[in-house]
Amino acid sequence: MGSERFGVRTEAGEAALAAILADPAGLVLASDFDGTLSPIVPDPTAAYVHPDAPAALIELARTVAGVVIVTGRPAEQAIALGSPPGGGPGLADVPGLVVLGQYGVERWEDGRVTAPPPPPGVDRVRAALPGIAAEFPGARVEDKGRALAVHTRGCADPQAALQALRDPVAKLAAETGLVVEPGRLVLELRPPGMDKGQALQAFLAERSARSVLFAGDDLGDLAAFDAVHSGAIPGIAVCSGSAEVTALFDKADIIVEGPAGVVTLLRTLAAELGG
Repeated sequence: MGSERFGVRTEAGEAALAAILADPAGLVLASDFDGTLSPIVPDPTAAYVHPDAPAALIELARTVAGVVIVTGRPAEQAIALGSPPGGGPGLADVPGLVVLGQYGVERWEDGRVTAPPPPPGVDRVRAALPGIAAEFPGARVEDKGRALAVHTRGCADPQAALQALRDPVAKLAAETGLVVEPGRLVLELRPPGMDKGQALQAFLAERSARSVLFAGDDLGDLAAFDAVHSGAIPGIAVCSGSAEVTALFDKADIIVEGPAGVVTLLRTLAAELGG
């Protein structure tokens, strides 16, 4: 099958696709959650997985070396939002699924989460961030346990509010020993020392992967794209495209239209590997 069915736009991506199709048992299939498997919505607690994503992942999991979700969310939260409200299979039903939450600090596997305790700076941010956000009507603070985020999607001018929040949020991060992770109308304060690229590379080594496909949509996924393109094994970086963040476009081997496009790609891959 030609790479045109998958929308591959780079020579490296074409070579990686050929390697994946020739040796599916060596593939690690990896994905972000928000904006990739689930839509971006005003309330992050309502960002349920695309209803067709779990079924596609279940089919692929029977063939590949591993399926992993690498997300900034707490791992259990991604699993909870991975059950479509309308019923049907959820992410917890994907055989052997691993969720690396909080950028890889947490690990959900077989229904259990393992993680070190959060650093003390998180409590200081928890106390201070709501006061900073209150100066911007419509801004919303999300508490992730090990990290906190302020969203401006609900503000009258979301981009202007995000820009105005950058300095006070950066100052708070410096005072508490955390780092700022920017994203789609959000600034997140989280512990340093781990990113999605490091988390993905460790998982690839653990599974002795011979190829990798990673799908993401936001700035935090750039490190995972770099890991995919490190040259260690053939890899495909898939951008779940949006007008809000375009930084991934130039680094993507495949660009699709949001979570629905990701699901279509997964189904196409499952059909090819199943055939």
